[in-house]
Amino acid sequence: MATEEELASVLDGVRAAVPALRHNGQESERRRWIVEENIQLLEKAGVFRAAVPRTYGGLDLDAAQQARVVSEVARGCPSTGWLTMVWLTSAWCVSLYPDRAQEEVFAGGSTRVSIVFAPTGTLRPVEGGYRLTGTWRFNSGVRGADWDLLAGVVEQPDGSHQELVALVPTGELTLDDDWQVSSGAGTGSVTVTADDLFVPAYRTVPLEEAMVSATGDRANTGATGRNYGLLGYILTNVAAALTGIAQGAYELFLERVPGRGITYTDWTDQREHPVTQQHLAVAANKIEAARALNERCLAVLQRGADAGEQPTDEEKAVIRGRTAYAGQLAKEAVESLYAASGGSVIRTEVDLQRFHRDIQGFSLHALVQLGANLEVQGRVLMGLEPGTYFL
Repeated sequence: MATEEELASVLDGVRAAVPALRHNGQESERRRWIVEENIQLLEKAGVFRAAVPRTYGGLDLDAAQQARVVSEVARGCPSTGWLTMVWLTSAWCVSLYPDRAQEEVFAGGSTRVSIVFAPTGTLRPVEGGYRLTGTWRFNSGVRGADWDLLAGVVEQPDGSHQELVALVPTGELTLDDDWQVSSGAGTGSVTVTADDLFVPAYRTVPLEEAMVSATGDRANTGATGRNYGLLGYILTNVAAALTGIAQGAYELFLERVPGRGITYTDWTDQREHPVTQQHLAVAANKIEAARALNERCLAVLQRGADAGEQPTDEEKAVIRGRTAYAGQLAKEAVESLYAASGGSVIRTEVDLQRFHRDIQGFSLHALVQLGANLEVQGRVLMGLEPGTYFL
């Protein structure tokens, strides 16, 4: 577990990097991948050690501490914040693999791992492991990752099927240059392909076991304070990224508004206009509400992990709903600030327009779709079953 001084050091390093992250935003979007300086600044701050276990020289931040780091990065650059969320949560996922795999990935104490949950690959059993073949789209962070987690289906001898998540070095994958998008362009979320790639058995885990931190052949099982419910852990970090983007948009709005008049009116300083004041207050309150909702979810996850227990299905369903709603509040805050920013906000050199476009795109991710997640939460509030195993 990290000390308060270690956490403060990481956060201070990220805060110091925020001006550079914002300055690099337009160039990262043009390149369709974040500039190298962003990665180096986060490396220097210790960000990529955040989710690595202490055993391997990492900081071993807990889920709430990781969320704070993700949010601070996203405050500087939405795409870099999204990638940080992916790299940290995926690195934590590696802690669910056998010790031998953990030793390979965490050997340097700092690592970046990406992931695709969609099981669009196949694994063919061979001696010592599997042969992995498949194509995975929307592989956020793979261009800067050391390792990639890729879900696939294996057919068992009895004809049944099982989903496994294979851990592979990114250097063994083919990356397509196909990331042409209007939102989150800097994430470089390209398509990757594996062609009959050998994966040792110790570098695979069943998805069903990983979802509840029930994987074996590792020393870090039980009440370590880090065996979270996988989906809830990821969703709280997604909500942290979206809240950080909203906080960044709030700050950018405040930077632009002094001295700005309202065209075709007698208002010479937009700060004095009551409607602008109301827009700002509503945005500030939505951001705080989003943060508070997410913190409640993080507390549930941590209590379970400290006790060596998983959240109940009801708790997991509520986490799905609350994190999605936190993301919705963050998006609404950005929309309100953008709408109050005048016509000049659409210029590409104005950072606020990119924050607005990026949060729109990230909010469309299947994991944070508002309607689906609120339905799951609403079902358990009604006393019904969640209606999905994906909790």
